[in-house]
Amino acid sequence: MSGRRRLDWLGLTPEPERELPTAVAALRTSSPGTPPAPPQDLADAERRRVEHLVLRGTRQGWLRYLGEVTDLVTSVAAGSRAGDPAAALLAGEVVLDHHRMLIGLPGPGYGRTARDRTALEGAVRALRTRTTEGAGR
Repeated sequence: MSGRRRLDWLGLTPEPERELPTAVAALRTSSPGTPPAPPQDLADAERRRVEHLVLRGTRQGWLRYLGEVTDLVTSVAAGSRAGDPAAALLAGEVVLDHHRMLIGLPGPGYGRTARDRTALEGAVRALRTRTTEGAGR
């Protein structure tokens, strides 16, 4: 490969960039130690972070970010962290879909995310059950 940066990871799908900021902001607001701020301000800050990662980041930085999102989602699913199950479900489904598509790209991304895929599959299953049961009440 020449000295150019590989950007194939950017072409997977627009859903993470479009859908994660609001969902992740909702999950972060329930974090202890997060300063209170209007939800829109938190979503805007998360959107700027994602934009920075997409425009100036690296594949490794992007996967680290998605690892943080995975930790938020799995913590909500396990009940070890407060959070909106619907936001956790949305974030979990988006990241899981992203990680599954990595199989089509060169490089170690698919293998690197194997543990997160397994964790997200269980978390998404639990969150779907929780949100379905909650909707029927």
